[in-house]
Amino acid sequence: MSVRRDLKRARQRTDLAARGSLEIVRDADGTVREVRAAALAPPLGTGSMADLPFAHAAETPDAVLFRRRAQGAWHPVTATAFAAEVAAVAKGLIAAGLEPGGRVAVMSRTRYEWTVLDFAIWAAGGQSVPVYPTSSAAQVEWIVRDSGARYVVTETAENTATVVTGTAGHARPPRLWQLTRTPDAAAPDAAAPDGALADLGVLGGEVPDGELAERRAALTPDTIATVCYTSGTTGQPKGCVLTHGNLHAEAANTVELLYPVFQAVTGRTASTLLFLPLAHILGRTLQLACLLARIETGHFPSVKPDELRPALKEFRPTFLVGVPYLFEKIHDTGRATAEKIGRAASFDRAERIAVRFGEAYLRKFLGTGKGPSPGLYAAWALYDLLVYRRIRKELGGRMRYAISGGSPLDRDLNLFFHAAGIVVYEGYGLTETTAAATIVPPLSPRPGTVGLPIPGVAVRLADDGEVLVKGGVVFGSYWNNARATDAVLADDWFATGDLGSLDEAGYLTITGRKKDILVTSGGKNVSPAVLEDRLRSRAPVGQCVVVGDNRPFVAALITLDPEAVAHWLSVRKLPPDTPLPELVHDERLRAEVQKAVDYANQAVSRAESVRAFALVEGEFTEDNGLLTPSLKVRRHAVTAAYAEEIEALYRR
Repeated sequence: MSVRRDLKRARQRTDLAARGSLEIVRDADGTVREVRAAALAPPLGTGSMADLPFAHAAETPDAVLFRRRAQGAWHPVTATAFAAEVAAVAKGLIAAGLEPGGRVAVMSRTRYEWTVLDFAIWAAGGQSVPVYPTSSAAQVEWIVRDSGARYVVTETAENTATVVTGTAGHARPPRLWQLTRTPDAAAPDAAAPDGALADLGVLGGEVPDGELAERRAALTPDTIATVCYTSGTTGQPKGCVLTHGNLHAEAANTVELLYPVFQAVTGRTASTLLFLPLAHILGRTLQLACLLARIETGHFPSVKPDELRPALKEFRPTFLVGVPYLFEKIHDTGRATAEKIGRAASFDRAERIAVRFGEAYLRKFLGTGKGPSPGLYAAWALYDLLVYRRIRKELGGRMRYAISGGSPLDRDLNLFFHAAGIVVYEGYGLTETTAAATIVPPLSPRPGTVGLPIPGVAVRLADDGEVLVKGGVVFGSYWNNARATDAVLADDWFATGDLGSLDEAGYLTITGRKKDILVTSGGKNVSPAVLEDRLRSRAPVGQCVVVGDNRPFVAALITLDPEAVAHWLSVRKLPPDTPLPELVHDERLRAEVQKAVDYANQAVSRAESVRAFALVEGEFTEDNGLLTPSLKVRRHAVTAAYAEEIEALYRR
């Protein structure tokens, strides 16, 4: 398989140990306590990330930095064109009254204009404040008021109405611009020349180039670049203050670690389709890393697999950064397609072969085993023709790498994609760590872990197993919240609130959240994340929450994935409009869910296993307040909304 040949060739070209050192600190008993990775990129000494577009325009004016969809095709955007747009919008913001250090909120889905605005705000000396486009009026009110943003750019009329409603009671409501003026212009392939960017360009027409140059020259690595609010799973969102130095430390070291290998392996111009929300720090830093490395980037406004798959086939990226949900859905779609044509058993065997093959090949690659047997190679070759190549086709056909973050990816699913020719590297981080704090290094894959500290970062385990992070990526404070800052920062170490373990080689595994740990009435500590991640990786499970705090056993609330249910009904020739209340009691469907529960229970002891589950009607969504915009479950909101169902589980 080409990806494995390429990996071997890249390993010969790139000695990871020679490019950066790793220091492992052990306790007296030999237990790994701390891991430190030396930086590969020097810290930003002068200037800011605002200089990036202009540096590219001066050095490589004709280089293609972005591809922008319009009229059904992807059109190139050169370094010169991008820098000109950034400058025009920055001048408009200056003309509108943006002062150095002033804040501009951006409420939009992922699109090219978001990127222009981000750099323009910085070039004008300002600070960007991302707002999820799905935010409620109350959430917008809090973020605008807390951050002190005097200007807001929205994407749609609906977003604008939300901002107007949310800030109506403010003594001085913010000045508003809207990216799109017509419903059609909000489509993913619309350029919207008549929107906010054009208006700002006209507004700044009289601002001299020298004034913009002075604003940019006044910025330093310690200047605040963005106030990025957390998703608020446990309370009011907090604004993380991130500097240009933070953003550079994350982006530059990630590029130095990953890009030489990716470039050597693919042998072609690297490209990616960015669909993660730019309101989330992972999407922002990914974009910066791509711009640093001049990786061609396209934008797509949705993470929904059904909407994203056609765009992937059209754009054909060489690598992706996504969340586990995307990889789960691609796998489930493949199985559903196989079942429709009577090949479900074949797909299941292909999956088992993939896991065995991936395990064996990794052992050989890492020098710990002989590798796949001739029989296993033959089985893999057969299913590559029947199954695996279809998975690659779903992702555009050119992709050989992916990075998964946000939550743990099921290990067997990771191995399945590896056997299909796509190596998925996991990473771990938070808004407070400017996205990734750890990542699986490209030449030392270890599925099931979230890797080693990125260059320039140290990871330590506290006595209770909490993960602590230190380095140039760690934020300086929460905006207007000294008490919250003091609670998580001590001696430059950031207490993440996550629990983890470090193996002998220094790889980190996340085992759960401190606040989420359940303690059964029998005194057993249970981390729900392990069970929930495995449950979600199996159809027909949609979302789930594991419960059991102060209860005699562990149980689960489970929603059904609508696509999986539609497929299940179709295969069994049942009415597609079968009511959900009827389905949740259908023993045949419950038997399918029980298989997912059994799979989840394989990862834990009997005392920690799910003994009962309830299929609940409806879904966990942003709209009903049960999911954050970054697709994390609001655990307390779910248990409150389904309190009766939980009580019924334990009465039974």
